Amino acid sequence: RPTIVCLQAGNVHSGAFDPFVETIAAAHDAGAWVHVDGAFGLFAAASPARRHLVEGVEAADSWATDAHKTLNVPYDCGLAIVRDRAALRAAMGMHGDYLIFDAAGEPMDKVPEISRRGRALPVWAVLRSLGRDGVAALVDGYCRHARAFADGIAAIEGAEVLNDVVFTQVCASFGDDEATRGVVDAMLDDGTAWTTGSRWRGRAVLRVSVSNWSTTAADVDASLDALRRAAAR
Repeated sequence: RPTIVCLQAGNVHSGAFDPFVETIAAAHDAGAWVHVDGAFGLFAAASPARRHLVEGVEAADSWATDAHKTLNVPYDCGLAIVRDRAALRAAMGMHGDYLIFDAAGEPMDKVPEISRRGRALPVWAVLRSLGRDGVAALVDGYCRHARAFADGIAAIEGAEVLNDVVFTQVCASFGDDEATRGVVDAMLDDGTAWTTGSRWRGRAVLRVSVSNWSTTAADVDASLDALRRAAAR
């Protein structure tokens, strides 16, 4: 029966990337459709320094990413890219006898919404404004700040960075779950930075996700100072 294999490009907690070359080939050999969840990480392809993370991803059958994360456009600007146009229309398209059919296709052929605003316009505007080099600089900046967060957190007494920081996500523990949740609450009360709590691999974590174009090195330093205060408390 139909099988879908979903691979990760920039996991929401760890920022990790699946090995696309091997896994896509194995899935296709078994007759599966391969989808890549690239909500965070698909834009790694824009950066020459991080393109290796998505090596082989072009062989998948569909991809998805969130423009609001990397490009900072309005929140509901998700992107879905599907190799098979007929499969996309069969799965998502909807029609009524009162609607005029256009052989060239309509947006309602591709999403489960007949009426929606022009979400593509702000995405186009940002890409047009930044250009290829601008998007690459954006991605590299996020990754640089994430690395600085990881290094700074690792230097805090009692703190531990739990994931391999390869992209924009950092997950940290501050001892047991109760202590970690206490640091999360203290950070939210402090208000310097929005670092939410979550669970990863069965443990409570403080999660840092760098995704704002305006973040500076000074912002990272101020956030780490707040984390030190929270951990000391």
